Amino acid sequence: MEDHSNIGLTSIMHLPDDCLYFIFRGLDCFTDRESFGLTCQRWLQIQNHSRRSLQFACSFTHLSLSSLGHPNFNFNSFHLNRVLTRFQNLQSLSLAGCIYLNDSGLVPLQYYGSNLQAIHFDCCFSITDNGFSMAAIACPSLTLVSLYRCNVTDVGLANLAKACSGLKQVNLSHCSYISDHGLRALVNACHQLQAVRISFCSRITGVGFRGCSSTLAYVEAESCDLDPQGMGGIVSGGGLEYLDVSSLSWHVGRDGLVAIGAGLGSNLKILNLRLCKTVGDQSILAISKGCPLLQEWNLALCNEVKISGWVSIGMNCHNLEKLHVNRCRNLCDDGLLALRNGCRRLSVLYMSRGGKITSTAIEMFKCYRGDVIIKHEEIMTMSTGHQYFV
Repeated sequence: MEDHSNIGLTSIMHLPDDCLYFIFRGLDCFTDRESFGLTCQRWLQIQNHSRRSLQFACSFTHLSLSSLGHPNFNFNSFHLNRVLTRFQNLQSLSLAGCIYLNDSGLVPLQYYGSNLQAIHFDCCFSITDNGFSMAAIACPSLTLVSLYRCNVTDVGLANLAKACSGLKQVNLSHCSYISDHGLRALVNACHQLQAVRISFCSRITGVGFRGCSSTLAYVEAESCDLDPQGMGGIVSGGGLEYLDVSSLSWHVGRDGLVAIGAGLGSNLKILNLRLCKTVGDQSILAISKGCPLLQEWNLALCNEVKISGWVSIGMNCHNLEKLHVNRCRNLCDDGLLALRNGCRRLSVLYMSRGGKITSTAIEMFKCYRGDVIIKHEEIMTMSTGHQYFV
């Protein structure tokens, strides 16, 4: 009896490479694609050619802080060269967690980095400004770079911006050596910036954003030492849609956020002011009037917002859908009444139990605004911002 078990495989093997490529791209999962590549040398070559992104096992999807010193993280130039030699059409590369990778380890990027559009250096503690500058020159097509917790300085950031003027997304969170000088170099060289993270950058006041492009739609600046002039710089482009300045330094004062509502923040849709304990009613009034598109506003633990602030929100925030007022010390029954009578599109109110609000006021709110869900949970991170930052 004739054996037909290998007829299907033989037929596929006679297909041209472009057909095999589309078969590979259509496979459902990573395991299927690996099995595809192991079948024969020709298929392996197609697998190598078709891979567009790569993330190493030492990256943060598999990393715990207690395991940073494990020998497996001793990733060096030899490993990177082997990877880039094999996968020469990569568009995205994550080196996050490669804590021992140094400047010399990035040399292979000079030969294989021209197609890269995104690169993650998160926690690459051994790379200096020289290494980042070399990587930038080797990868001129970059649109995304993440330098989370890296030891990059203003000099390295300026060199990066100069070599990669097409950058759109930049993560500088926890980069303690970056100041407004480096930020200014970034916004002056990269006119297509869309998203910037500067959380926990203690040397940044925000003035470095002055003159940024109107394409800048997302800024995350948690726990920064921003000042009123810096707030004006952040919104100066006029295109901002998402702004997180939670845990703002007390230096900003009660009226330090007035600049957000002065006209250039009119496109804001999501605003996180959680733990901005000194922000007062004047700032709230300016924002509620000057940001008509606001859909979500986090005011949790904003203890200096008083009755006039709550009244201004109720009167002016006509598109507000989600409002966070957890543990706001000066939210009382009259403030809740103002929110109840206004904010006609409100659908979710995050509010803690207790405080100055009576149970009667809450029941009256529920009676008159049955369309609003009251949630007693407190949201620490507004994950909706990730749509702006890949």
